[in-house]
Amino acid sequence: MHLDAPVSRHKFHPVFDRSGAVSGPGWRDLVGEGLALLRGFHRRQRMVHVGQVPLGDGHPVIVLPAFFCSDTMHRGTRDWLTALGYAVEGWGAGFNVGPTAAAVAAADRMLRRCTEETGRKASLVGVSLGGVLARGLANVHPDRVRRVITVCSPFQLPTASPLEPLYRALAPLHDGQHLMLAQLTAPPPVPTTAIYSPRDGVVAWRSCVDVPGPHRENIAIDDAHTTMLANPQALRIIAERLALP
Repeated sequence: MHLDAPVSRHKFHPVFDRSGAVSGPGWRDLVGEGLALLRGFHRRQRMVHVGQVPLGDGHPVIVLPAFFCSDTMHRGTRDWLTALGYAVEGWGAGFNVGPTAAAVAAADRMLRRCTEETGRKASLVGVSLGGVLARGLANVHPDRVRRVITVCSPFQLPTASPLEPLYRALAPLHDGQHLMLAQLTAPPPVPTTAIYSPRDGVVAWRSCVDVPGPHRENIAIDDAHTTMLANPQALRIIAERLALP
C-alpha cells in the first residue's frame, strides 16, 4: 500500500477524545510549558552538553517536524546528527500544519529518495505530530525503514490537547489524514523508541506510550514537551538508538 492510495471507507479512531476518558494535560503542565520556553529562550546562546555518544555509520536519518514547526526550526538537531556522521534530511514540506495530502506525499518521496540514493534503510526521528507520520511511513515502507524514534508523539488515539481548537480549525486542509491514521492501527514492524514526558503540557502523555512488545521501548524523561529536543538525556537516547545495528 502506498501513501497515495485511494481513501479507505472504514472508520478510523477520532483524533481527539471528547468524552473525558482520556486525561489531558493539566493547567500546571501547560504553565510549565510556557516557563520551559522562557528558560529555553534565555539559554538559546548556550551549547547543550550531551556528553559522549556513539558516532553514526552514515545511514540516512529523516527528522520529521512537530505541529506548526518546519525543517528550519529543527535545524540544530539535524546539524548535530550530521556532525555525528549520519546522512540527515528534513521532510521538505514546509510548516507542519497537520496531515495534508501534500505533506504526507512529500515525506513519502523523501523516504524513497534517500533510501534509493544510498541503498540503505533510513531511521526516522519524529517530533510530536512528526512522530505520528514517522510511524505511518514505517508501516507502509518497513523495507525502507531501519528504526523509528518518536519524541512526545501522540500516536495512541484518541489523545487530548489544549491545541485541539487550532488543529480542528485547520481540519479542512487535512485531506491526507486518512492516509496517516490508517497506518496507526498497529505498531510498526521495525524497532521503535518512544520518548515521552509524564508532565507533557501539550498532549496527553499516555497517548505517547507504545503498547508492550518485542523491539518496542518507552522512555520517560522529566521535561517539557516543547523543549524535549534540547534535553541532553533525550539527545543521548536518540544518538544511542540510531547507532544500534
